[in-house]
Amino acid sequence: MRQKKGFVSARPERMLPLHTTHSPSFLGLSQNTGLWENSNYGKGVIIGVLDTGITPEHPSFSDEGMPPPPARWKGKCQLRVRGSCNNKLIGARYYFGNSPIDIDGHGTHTAGTAAGGFVGGAALFGNANGTAAGIAPHAHVAIYQACQAEGCPESAIAAAMDAAIDDGVDVLSMSLGGGFAPYPNDVIAIGAYRAMQRGIIVSCSAGNEGPESETLTNQAPWIMTVGASTTDRKILVTASLGNGEKIHGETAKGFHSIKKKKLVHPRSNLTGTTYCDTDFGIDDVRGKIVMCDGGGAKSRTEKAEAVKSAGGAAIILVNDESVGDTTMVGVYPLPAIQIGYTDGVKIQAYLNSTSKPKATIVFKGTVLGDNRAPVVAPFSSRGPNIASPGILKPDIIGPGVNILAAWPNSIFPNTTFYMVSGTSMSCPHLSGVAALLKSAHPDWSPAVIKSAIMTTADRTNRAGNPIENDKMQPAELFAIGSGHVNPTRANDPGLVYDISPDDYIPYLCGMNFTDKEVSVIVQRNVDCSEVNSIIDSQLNYPSFSIILGSTPQSYTRTVTNVGKANASFDVEIVSPDGVIVRVEPERLWFWESGEKLSYNVTFTRSAADGATKNGEGFIKWNSADHSVRSPISVVFV
Repeated sequence: MRQKKGFVSARPERMLPLHTTHSPSFLGLSQNTGLWENSNYGKGVIIGVLDTGITPEHPSFSDEGMPPPPARWKGKCQLRVRGSCNNKLIGARYYFGNSPIDIDGHGTHTAGTAAGGFVGGAALFGNANGTAAGIAPHAHVAIYQACQAEGCPESAIAAAMDAAIDDGVDVLSMSLGGGFAPYPNDVIAIGAYRAMQRGIIVSCSAGNEGPESETLTNQAPWIMTVGASTTDRKILVTASLGNGEKIHGETAKGFHSIKKKKLVHPRSNLTGTTYCDTDFGIDDVRGKIVMCDGGGAKSRTEKAEAVKSAGGAAIILVNDESVGDTTMVGVYPLPAIQIGYTDGVKIQAYLNSTSKPKATIVFKGTVLGDNRAPVVAPFSSRGPNIASPGILKPDIIGPGVNILAAWPNSIFPNTTFYMVSGTSMSCPHLSGVAALLKSAHPDWSPAVIKSAIMTTADRTNRAGNPIENDKMQPAELFAIGSGHVNPTRANDPGLVYDISPDDYIPYLCGMNFTDKEVSVIVQRNVDCSEVNSIIDSQLNYPSFSIILGSTPQSYTRTVTNVGKANASFDVEIVSPDGVIVRVEPERLWFWESGEKLSYNVTFTRSAADGATKNGEGFIKWNSADHSVRSPISVVFV
């Protein structure tokens, strides 16, 4: 192959894994007002979705009221049924298999989340009922099938990304990834760089390997890396214990109340565990409510099937400690409730307190208003960023737990909407937000769109407290990045941090890649000896990730005024513990819209506390109308 013309590099191919009626409302999007009105619901913007394919006949992809695609559109429709593509679903290509038709459900769900049209009467088994809509309901959709249930070959991903870029998409949504790989070996990073050069913003899922640290994928700074969080909606089930205590959990499918029955927590004769994944030991579970702990060899659904087969009346599925207290709905063959780890401990204490434990289970249905929302999902992958420690990742979090969106009814008969959880679900939410911003501000670059989203993000939940993780503790920056997306504020950010394609070359050279490796990424010849290299923390990023020892560090940032003229911004600093942060100047005065000004930040360690490994703070530029916030993460060495 090396002898062939055009050869650049070669390596073994990897298979990368795949990673709503209420979400728009939860994000503050309402019909005929605000960002939806200002952006005309994403009209004229094309979202490319690289995934398992699509269900073209689904009502979410009807083109009623949709205009034709923009004249610049060059895509193709490879669906074999005439008329399958329309003014909504404007393109469908396939690269892994023999059709763009979705036989998995993943691609239909992500496409519907990003840009599904308004569909009334959407529900899951009668729950979460309402009008379904994607985040950018009037945007066009183009599907690029590069994945199946078993994963996504890198060759298919590369071909699909190239096609999407050449076809003319504005946003590329990719709910997939393969863990850490250096940028020159990362097919998504390379493709995303080319997309960014063409003005396309690339939104990618952070991965589902949380809550462990250093599990992020899609870490390049030209990618918007998206973690997952909950919304304030629950499909509520309540278990009332014999001592009067009430335990709340969730399920997907309603059922008649389970009156007071004996509660058992069977322990396996074979393994001594309480997972319900081998046998039920000495317990006769017939007619009883069975509590099963998280973990073991079987899935929750398999445990429920085993309990049903043994004659159990209902099942209480408890999260294991690593998953914490975030509950996710599921479809089970008998009455079921999934509860958090903390509530499982409470039930265990009740079981230990009595020889005749009993419980009642009542299905309550859809409930809105959980004031702890958003909570970081336990599965959402965490930083720090292995590939580039000076770039804080994830960038942002968005809804990714129990998301109701389009689904092929060939998988679940009579079910056209389904609830799924994962960063695969949060990614298309941000893709949709990016599409709205692109429609409202067509001159904004990918970096400006990402900056607007990051610097206006929410750091508090519905109760006004810091966003929490699955253990009900304040979430760290390596879990939430800049915070939870706030689309309305992102539409008017005040100041933005822009980065041009060429600005990344000094950054890449500073990472000690060879000239050839940098050239592979940027797709042109680069001689790093002729480049003024920078370290990664010096990139004009909207957040700060600092590795700090005894020597002070200084960095420069440049902001662009996208608000009104004659505006002044004063700096507000909350320094991480153990760090002195100084900013010069302390005031930025913009005489014109579009004007650029720079400031310098110096980080100095104030105390050598060996017990403190990291710290968090922020820099915020405040004006009469705007607050522009950049988080600071410091790791001490």
